[in-house]
Formats: sequence, C-alpha cells, structure tokens
Amino acid sequence: MDALMHTVSTWRTISSLSWLAILLVWETAAPYFTFFVGGNKARAGHGLKNMTLGILNSIFTSLAFIALWWMTSQWANSHAFGILNWLSLTGWARLIFAFLLFDAWMYWWHRFNHRIPFLWRFHRTHHSDPKMDVTTANRFHIGEIAISSVLRIPVIALIGLHLWELALYEIAMFTVVQMHHANIAFPAWLDRVLRMVIVTPFMHKVHHSRWQPETDSNYSSLFSFWDRVFRTFRLRQDPRTIHYGLEEFDQPENHTLIGLLATPVRQVQRQTGEPAPSAQVNDSH
Repeated sequence: MDALMHTVSTWRTISSLSWLAILLVWETAAPYFTFFVGGNKARAGHGLKNMTLGILNSIFTSLAFIALWWMTSQWANSHAFGILNWLSLTGWARLIFAFLLFDAWMYWWHRFNHRIPFLWRFHRTHHSDPKMDVTTANRFHIGEIAISSVLRIPVIALIGLHLWELALYEIAMFTVVQMHHANIAFPAWLDRVLRMVIVTPFMHKVHHSRWQPETDSNYSSLFSFWDRVFRTFRLRQDPRTIHYGLEEFDQPENHTLIGLLATPVRQVQRQTGEPAPSAQVNDSH
C-alpha cells in the first residue's frame, strides 16, 4: 500500500490515542455521571474490558480486511467505477462527497443493526454498557465488526473510494464517536450549536437510553443531520434522567469479557424499559 496510506494510518492511531487520553482526563476531572466515585479499580476494569474488545477488533480487521478493501478500492478507481468516479469529482469536492456518502452508509448500517434481529444480537454488546464512557466507543462484538467489514467491500466499490479517503473519514468519525460516548457534557448552548452538524454528547446519550424508543433513535455517527432527514432525531429534556444499558443484560456475568463475547448467543427477551417521568421527545432542535 502506498506511502500516503501509511501516513494516514499512522496519524489515525496517534489522533485516536491522544484524544482518548484527553477525554479520560476530562471524564476524571468533570464526569457527567458519577459512575465510579471512589472506585478507580472498578473504572479501570470497565475500561480495560471495553478497550480489549477494541484492540481485538482492530487486529482482526487489519489482518482480514484492509488488504481486501485496498484491492477493491484499486479496482474501482482503475475501472472508473463508483459514484465519485462517475461524477468526475476531484479535490475537496471529491473528499466532501466521499465523507457524505460513506457517512450516509454508516447511518443506515447502524439503523439496520437496531431493526434486524440477527444484527441486534451482536450490536447489543455495545448497548449493554450501563456505565457509558469514552471506552464504550470500542465496545463492539467481533461478529458485528466482521459483518460490517464484509459489507464495506461493495460499499467501497459503489462509492469509488480511495482507501486513504476511508482512513481520513475514520479519523474524523472516530474522533466524534469517542467524544459523544465520553462521560462529559458541553454547555447546553454549545451542544445545541454543534449538533446542527455533528453528533454531540447530549444527542448520543439519548441513543444509549434503555428506553427502547430512545435507543432506536439518533443513529448518526459523524454528521447529525441524517437523523433529521430520516426523522429519527430525539432529545431528552433532562439528560441526567437517562439510564444506560439493557435491562435484560444487567446481570454481572454479562459484563465479563467472556460474557460480552457470548452476548449474541444469549436467549433473552428484549425489554423496552421505562422512561423517566421527565422524559420528553423534542424533534425541533
């Protein structure tokens, strides 16, 4: 793979780890929810399990899929195949459209994970976390990563992506994903301004609510406007009343590393959860 791809991959790793460190410090200094008061050992254990899943997933995709994505990208661009090539876009216009098209796919992929029972079995590993923090951004089942990685092959071809464009998108996307999973909050006015374009902490906290109408909303990963376009946008009047996790996975054994890996095979009935008395939906912001 070319030198540009190597450089982008290096910066992706550096930016991800640097932003993780910043958000961990922020969560420690000013946590939105006091999950781990006086319990640094519990917090470390929680984070270690989530990060272990992330590391395993990263190794898996590196070994099994990056070469396939690269070959697909090379084929699409050498044959002038894909939307970006059909439109003959270049420069910034091409990069912007690449981001928009792939982010639209990410919105629908996320939505499919909630609406298709087989996919939800894997995705509930992510949603079962009752103490969401920045490490939850890494808490995905390897089965979900495998399915997503396979489906990326035709998506890369259809869009006509260069692999470095995908890597740049992932730097931007994961930066936002880490931020909106973190146990932090912006001032209300700033969150309101930012969520006109990107997904914010107040917006994504609603998505991790255990009340199913809220869980099944706010599917956007990077750009927030997909939820407005497709009418899946929700806000909670008071985010502090949100309870994270999935009721059917509250038992401690479901939150060990083995339990997380076994989540897809657990035979449980999905619970809808109950909203707090102050829970309100607001689609106008």
